[in-house]
Amino acid sequence: MAELPDAGPTKGAPTTPATDVYPRKILEYMEGFLISKTVFTSCELGVFDVLLAAERPLSAEEISQAVGASLDGTQRLLAACAGLQLLNTHWDNGQVFYSNTEQSRVFLTRSSPLSLCQSIQYSSRTIYLCWHYLTDAVREGRNQYEKAFGVSSKDLFQALYRSDEEMVKFMHLMNSIWNICGRDVVTAFDLTPFKVICDLGGDFFKDSLPVADLYILARILHDWTDERCIELLCRIYKACKPGGAVLLVEALLNEDGSGPLTAQLYSLNMLVQTEGRERTGAQYAALLAASGFTNIQHRLTGKIYDAVLGHKET
Repeated sequence: MAELPDAGPTKGAPTTPATDVYPRKILEYMEGFLISKTVFTSCELGVFDVLLAAERPLSAEEISQAVGASLDGTQRLLAACAGLQLLNTHWDNGQVFYSNTEQSRVFLTRSSPLSLCQSIQYSSRTIYLCWHYLTDAVREGRNQYEKAFGVSSKDLFQALYRSDEEMVKFMHLMNSIWNICGRDVVTAFDLTPFKVICDLGGDFFKDSLPVADLYILARILHDWTDERCIELLCRIYKACKPGGAVLLVEALLNEDGSGPLTAQLYSLNMLVQTEGRERTGAQYAALLAASGFTNIQHRLTGKIYDAVLGHKET
């Protein structure tokens, strides 16, 4: 029997034997939730707060007593936090002691002005539970509040604010991220010409809007469909003073959708939690233009949130 000619390597096939390939990235992604829950649990127990209050390195036994947890569980948690470079380790006579890293002190202690603890709590107790149903969200194309919490999501914000406690947690989440990114967003454009500024909140689809020179919509439009976005922007355009503007604060996708990864993941989160999506600068510009705004520009800040500015002609 004649031998078949060698067709060469199949396109896309690995060039080295599978037994020699170590799927490092895939394994890191598979275990990503382990890292998240380690951070969540450490904050919920107050590990970083205990270390901040002590003002000296503490042993695992001291920390376990302070947070009311088992010594064995605390030792494992502290070791993982040290591995994640969230804690410093200090050895003395064969015993390990722990202290906060600078990043943990600034961002993971409740008393810090830049604390992310409230955001972490919301991620752990709300977003994490919704993401359990990501497969269903992708299949169905809608959010998963009913499965995650047993509440109807026909009224989106009634689901988001399903209790006073949940509403407060959500507000703290937004505020903690704003503390980190807000300055970059509000300085992305020269806003000094605008004297009366309205940071829009409340039931903005029904409530009357105050007359202003500039309306700020911070992480609002990404919650809604294009149709609802245009509905809201048209209301703002009507209320806006001639020569005024609207500033959108959003996480912008690259125009070809290739990233950033954070915005891509946020867009999945919008699927799981809301009616909306993350968008590109051009997509937000199209929504603004459809509502009457002109001279539309966007600026990337290099952080989580970016800025889009649209003007109302004089």
